Amino acid sequence: MASPSDCAGWRELVSWDNLLASYRLAAQGKRGSAAVAAFEYHLGEGLLDLQGRLTDGTWQPGPYVHFAVHEPKRRLISAAPFADRVVHHALMRVIEPRFEHCFIGDSYANRRGKGTHAAVARMQQLCRRWPWVLRMDVRRHFPSIDHAILLQALHRRVPEPRLQHLIAQIVASGDGIHDDGFEPFAEDDLLAACRPRGLPIGNLTSQFWSNCYLDALDQLACRTLRCGGYLRYVDDFALFGPCKVQLAEQGQAVREFLARRLRLRVHERAAQVQATAAGVPWLGFVVFPDHRRVKARKVVAATRRLHAAWSAWCTGSITFGELDVRIQGWINHVRHADSWGLRTSVLGRFDLGPGTGGSMAASLPPHRRVVAQSLVRSPAG
Repeated sequence: MASPSDCAGWRELVSWDNLLASYRLAAQGKRGSAAVAAFEYHLGEGLLDLQGRLTDGTWQPGPYVHFAVHEPKRRLISAAPFADRVVHHALMRVIEPRFEHCFIGDSYANRRGKGTHAAVARMQQLCRRWPWVLRMDVRRHFPSIDHAILLQALHRRVPEPRLQHLIAQIVASGDGIHDDGFEPFAEDDLLAACRPRGLPIGNLTSQFWSNCYLDALDQLACRTLRCGGYLRYVDDFALFGPCKVQLAEQGQAVREFLARRLRLRVHERAAQVQATAAGVPWLGFVVFPDHRRVKARKVVAATRRLHAAWSAWCTGSITFGELDVRIQGWINHVRHADSWGLRTSVLGRFDLGPGTGGSMAASLPPHRRVVAQSLVRSPAG
């Protein structure tokens, strides 16, 4: 028989207030999509239906819609039905606080108050403090996450049977999505290939559970190996220290731990100890102790996207507001590096020229001349 404390977490999850708040979170920034609009049109009935199916145990994850993205590398993204995303948010609102206070401070992905740019700033702080760094990343991280190991880690802080069952349903929905080959480990038997593994990239739960899964690595680096510095963002992580040889030894300990405990491997070619003064590739930037640059391939990709947006605006395919949002989004990203010259070079290609921008445009920095153009030229002009 379940204890009152076992039932409290479940009651919180299926409560009307939690489901309504979870709907709002799932719909944030997506109110224009057909799936969100359809759910919102019958919002009360939809939430009551979810509440009823969760309460009586008949809820099942729906089918995913899969599509591929190719930047920075090819990834298979799996989008759950909108109602399922509401359930994911409802579950996270209940269990996330139980894990958050146990995570280390230098884990920066998918956490409030953290994020990419905070991780880049922290990388530079550590580069200023330590002369050597070993940067590593996990091979095929989300496809390789072992379900049994993940559930064991989650169940330690989620003891309620009904919550455990719901978690197991969502985890199991990712089995086979990334079924593109299995590399056995040294100690594997013939049944190892049958172990369920893989999380859908795109689920809110997958992003959070990645942190739960790799928390064991974080604790190893900070508590057992006692690295001089340590930093992780999803499956990218870096170890810092005063001695090149010591970092190499710690890197080997990390490889063995990942294989033995988490059934993960790292990209060996990139896992080399280097001087921090030489610059550390990190989350689209190259970070030096005294400055930051944007990675060259990111510049090429951004230039291609912005040129396509500019061309679309010139032909009337998109509004000026849509163009400006894309330009400002890129500026707000690269401003976290020493990028004034880069911005001038990339956005200067959209110069207005005589007769289209006038003297006002000529007096503005190149990355703002686009704004001036909107005052004197229609999108189709």
